[in-house]
Amino acid sequence: MVYGYIRVSTDKQTVENQRYEINRFCERNVMVVGRWVEETISGAKAVGDRELGRLLKAMRKGDTIICSELSRLGRNLLMIMGILNECMSRDIRVWTIKDNYRLGNDINCKVLAFAFGLSAEIERNLISQRTKEALARKRAEGVILGRPKGRKSKVRKLTGKEADVKALLDKKVSKSAIARILGVHRLTVLAFVRDIS
Repeated sequence: MVYGYIRVSTDKQTVENQRYEINRFCERNVMVVGRWVEETISGAKAVGDRELGRLLKAMRKGDTIICSELSRLGRNLLMIMGILNECMSRDIRVWTIKDNYRLGNDINCKVLAFAFGLSAEIERNLISQRTKEALARKRAEGVILGRPKGRKSKVRKLTGKEADVKALLDKKVSKSAIARILGVHRLTVLAFVRDIS
């Protein structure tokens, strides 16, 4: 079976670009994605805590997982290599679109995967280092970074849903039920109601 795997780090990012790329790739290669797996989670999270972990357990010999790029699988070299090693040892193919890799169980694929993972980790470390240096320079210049102490963010999880919350409260729906309806924690609703009252 062919699996399409899509991961974004935040809910502000969209999965549509990755889905479009995978669908176009499959059309060109006369393939059909049998199952899509989408998740909004940091690539730094352990594989077992992600949908990807459940997908890998479900995959069988000869299956193919297609993703837009190897970095969608994980954030660091060890994680990517662990995933690729598991796939290669179980004869599961990993295909990426942007990187144009077709990783199977041969030695060339293993060397290629290692080299890519290493360069990706080096690149991320360099970006992180440059960011830290820029923040340190800003601090040295006297710039105050971040939100001022004690000030709450104006944007909350339920911002823009004031009317929905009020309508449910008017119908005497409990705050716990509102939380379940809106897919947030009960305390989030309590704090939101307190702020809009």
